[in-house]
Amino acid sequence: MNSTSETVVIGQLGAVYGVKGWLKVQSYTDDAEAIFDYSPWQIIKQGKPQTVQVEEWRRHNKGLIAKLAGVDDRDKAQVYTGADIVIEAAQLPELPEDEFYWRDLIGMTVVNTEGYNMGIVDQLMATASNDVMVVKANNNDAFGRSERLIPFIQSQYVQSIDREAKRIVVDWPSDF
Repeated sequence: MNSTSETVVIGQLGAVYGVKGWLKVQSYTDDAEAIFDYSPWQIIKQGKPQTVQVEEWRRHNKGLIAKLAGVDDRDKAQVYTGADIVIEAAQLPELPEDEFYWRDLIGMTVVNTEGYNMGIVDQLMATASNDVMVVKANNNDAFGRSERLIPFIQSQYVQSIDREAKRIVVDWPSDF
């Protein structure tokens, strides 16, 4: 993997499963099984990237398990627990114009429809009803806010997103 290319974490290897080298897999993709569409995997093990091939995988209870090529026992599998599964950002599918990856929104300036600078998108979080932007307020916020939680609902609260200007316009009160 080219160290200068941008990478995206799409999952993590979890605990060892059984004695034949299987590992639990935590997928961060929308469809959990889609993590296996990216092959081979790049994993970050002890701070260094390493290419691994998934030999076999299956659904187990409510989760996923996988067997990596060349990992045939519990001790060898143990070395991989906690390793991040990464891909190059260029491998992600293109999205329609009105859809965004969270990573694209982080760092954008948020301004409300009255022109008030609300701050910078620090992170996004999923909730049961909708995604929420965590906006870190400016140091000199006139309303004393350190952060704002703004629902990411396009056409209701999120009025526009300008990728070039890295700016999001929201219909959200300045003092909330």
